[in-house]
Amino acid sequence: MGEKKLMKGNEAFAEAAIRSGCDAYFGYPITPQSEVMEYLAAQQPHLRTGMVLLQAESEVAAINMVYGAAGTGKKVMTSSSSPGISLKQEGISYLVGSELPCLILNVVRGGPGLGTIQPSQADYFQSTKGGGHGDYRMIVLAPASVQEMSDFVKLGFDLAFKYRNPVLMLSDGIIGQMMEQVELFEQMPRATEFDQTWATTGKTPDRERNIITSVNLDPAVQERHNHKLQAKYQKMQQEEVRYESFDCEDADYLLIAYGCSARICQKSVKLARAKGIKAGLLRPITLFPFPTVEIKRLAGKVKGMMAVELSAGQMVEDVRLAVDGRVQVAFYGRMGGMVHSPEEVVDALIKHFSIG
Repeated sequence: MGEKKLMKGNEAFAEAAIRSGCDAYFGYPITPQSEVMEYLAAQQPHLRTGMVLLQAESEVAAINMVYGAAGTGKKVMTSSSSPGISLKQEGISYLVGSELPCLILNVVRGGPGLGTIQPSQADYFQSTKGGGHGDYRMIVLAPASVQEMSDFVKLGFDLAFKYRNPVLMLSDGIIGQMMEQVELFEQMPRATEFDQTWATTGKTPDRERNIITSVNLDPAVQERHNHKLQAKYQKMQQEEVRYESFDCEDADYLLIAYGCSARICQKSVKLARAKGIKAGLLRPITLFPFPTVEIKRLAGKVKGMMAVELSAGQMVEDVRLAVDGRVQVAFYGRMGGMVHSPEEVVDALIKHFSIG
């Protein structure tokens, strides 16, 4: 059994960063994820493992530091909240284009603009469709507990290096700020040996230089590179879909929600069943790749589906694409930092489908 602690989600993420053998963290403070850097600073990771911790002068600087450090083949990461992640988008596109692994955490707050420091899920489009320029994708992990804020760090790094691609953890202000018991995994050593066939390690008498870049001015070569990347994303869709099901097999109505909304909907399912409504919940764990196949399968078994989000409706579009008109898909959401209650979700389900 690992060590157990009562921690905030942001703190669990930071502790997991150290324990995962992360080599460097580059970031800039912004609510509601500032505890990540605060916790790391208090832990003095350079003394624990030799991990570098650096507060950059801006979010733009931080993501470009990640770009440079990732090019050396090391485990590197950053975190921010919505406006800060927006500033990082150009650098993220560079990382993807250069096929560099890293881990990025977004603890989402309400928008648009500076909005509010309260929780939101309105960064779904930005995260899953490629928020920067170009045709690119990242695996997007959606933690729904403090435990997953820890566990997904290790998983995220594994996936990042498996595909040589950034991995995004899409959290929210509730999961980042709430406190739960978390079982921490054992300390992992920092890697001293790694695949140097692609990393920039410097030129020596017996080793040629390796220049990492995302620019190629020959359109034919750049098209071949894009086809290579698209094949990588297709492999992700075949091998990395993750989801969790609650009472789905006998359900008449299905709720689909991720992150904090999924936690709320677990209670909604219980309340609905107490009223005689056979409700179930499908929680996507990977937002990309999306559990399209499973949703399509369930569409043939239920009378209706309802996407529940803290947004004006973003994930619901992927649900509708998966269903492909087989069943009605409703939507219920709150915005601006307002959070739905389990009772509100049940009421919305009854209203949308005229149940009872």
